[in-house]
Amino acid sequence: MFVIHPYLRFALIAALTAGGVALWAFFGFWYGIWFLLVAVVLLVGYFILGTIGPAAKAIQTSDFDKAEQLLKLTFKPNWLYSANKAYYYILKGTIALARKDTDEGEKWLKIAEQIKLPSDNERAMIQLQLATIAANKQKWNQAQIHYKNLKLLKVTDANIKEQMKQFEIAFENRGQAKAAIRMGGQSGMFQPGGKRRRPKMR
Repeated sequence: MFVIHPYLRFALIAALTAGGVALWAFFGFWYGIWFLLVAVVLLVGYFILGTIGPAAKAIQTSDFDKAEQLLKLTFKPNWLYSANKAYYYILKGTIALARKDTDEGEKWLKIAEQIKLPSDNERAMIQLQLATIAANKQKWNQAQIHYKNLKLLKVTDANIKEQMKQFEIAFENRGQAKAAIRMGGQSGMFQPGGKRRRPKMR
């Protein structure tokens, strides 16, 4: 997917607007209007798409500081179209979890959970992350709710399916984890899956 960096987008908007106004003033309306229309399209795209694409690319390379700075360039998250609005909060949650801030990550993911996503794979990704967070906090009932929600979805992504299987095994063995805690051992953190492949951004 072709992604325009926010600063390049801003530069193009400024250049096209200036050029369009100049052509309009010196040569007439029809010479400048096309430059201005392209500038408007770029501006509208910024408002409804935000900086999700560049931020997601930064996260794929584990550059979480860059991703956070790019997300801050989104003008109004509430103005984003629904899928990108959900991705905005998913990325915020991903950054927080990468920094071991579980509560902050859970907060953003729960916001994303309330927003309509285009596919069950993306909905499943959120439910799996929330179930894992709840399990790590020993909140088994809450983890079970998220897992039940997950099982209702039609997941086609092989990576997510594999993580679901691993989570199910870990969840079924939670009794052993409780026994280990009572005996003075440490329960392992639920970490279903390896490197998580994110569904394609839209």
